[in-house]
Amino acid sequence: MAIVNPLSTPKGVTLSCELCHSPAYIQCNGCKVTYYCDKDHQRADWDSIHEKICQLLIPVRAPVPFLNSAEERTHSMEQLLLRKKHIIELTTKEAQRLVYEGRHIDVIPAATHALSFSIDVHGLTSVELVLVYLILAEANIGLGNLTQAEEYLSHASWTVLKTAECSNIIRSKLHHNLGLLYSAKGQFEDSLYHLSNNVYYASTVSGPNDISTSGGFFQMANIFFRQNKMVIADSLYTEVTDIWHSHLSKLVDDQIQASIRSDSVWFIDADHESLDENQEAEALQILSAILDIRAQAAKKEPAKMADILHGLTMLFFLQGDFHKAHEWGKRLLQIIQQLPKYDKSDSIAALIQSIERKLSTKQVTSS
Repeated sequence: MAIVNPLSTPKGVTLSCELCHSPAYIQCNGCKVTYYCDKDHQRADWDSIHEKICQLLIPVRAPVPFLNSAEERTHSMEQLLLRKKHIIELTTKEAQRLVYEGRHIDVIPAATHALSFSIDVHGLTSVELVLVYLILAEANIGLGNLTQAEEYLSHASWTVLKTAECSNIIRSKLHHNLGLLYSAKGQFEDSLYHLSNNVYYASTVSGPNDISTSGGFFQMANIFFRQNKMVIADSLYTEVTDIWHSHLSKLVDDQIQASIRSDSVWFIDADHESLDENQEAEALQILSAILDIRAQAAKKEPAKMADILHGLTMLFFLQGDFHKAHEWGKRLLQIIQQLPKYDKSDSIAALIQSIERKLSTKQVTSS
């Protein structure tokens, strides 16, 4: 780690911390174009996102070389823009993943990078900034910083309001976060209003039974659960489980049918739909939370537990984590022994068989 002496920088140039914009005294030894006010902020940035973008920052922050021709200058600017857009995509995706994993403190540095580059590329009033504002708002809600979350949501709301061409997906995400904010404040009626709009806007794009609506239903269920309105909460948790179960079942069936029989490789057919990292993280977060609620309920309902365990087994199978899939599959088999008429037994048997085949193939390969 190199220590930067501000007095050695050119007159009028002030180095600022990547995270808080205070005067910086520490330089990243990897890229040498990023600075921090102290070691804590350097460590926080590294743990969140800097490790993944350290080398990517060099060409976008290095001095622009002198180029003789207009053609060269145009090409150079185009390449610079593409690099910045790549960093925006990477940092935004990583920040969203960290939100789903509940690592709210780690979200802030990644999302801060995404916001900074988005402003640079798209401008301060662009709708392209809304998603990053929402990620920052959700992280701050998770951290209990509701005033800061309100500020980000205010920016997002104003941008959406004055952008006629704003997509319903963005509107859905905005209402989702407003629902989370009001829920954190204990204003449940306002929260339910926004979460209903969240589901409505998502439904206009993908239909009411798509996984994009599951987050809104899940948060509504949590509110009714907190209000001890267990019948409504139970119904919504079941709806969320069914949505994910149906989606994961289709993906698993497609992959089993399209899988190339191999002794060493888990084949994913590129022509078939799959989950991205954020969808995987969201599914794990939601299904795990519902499982905990079901497990702690006074009245045990094996069929509903089986659906959740089946969903988690399928999720790990699709991720290629066959050891975890096998562990969850064993729990699933224990549950369905209590359900002789469980209507998903055949698909579970096929899934368990595929998991065991993949595990045996790995064992043979490793030996």
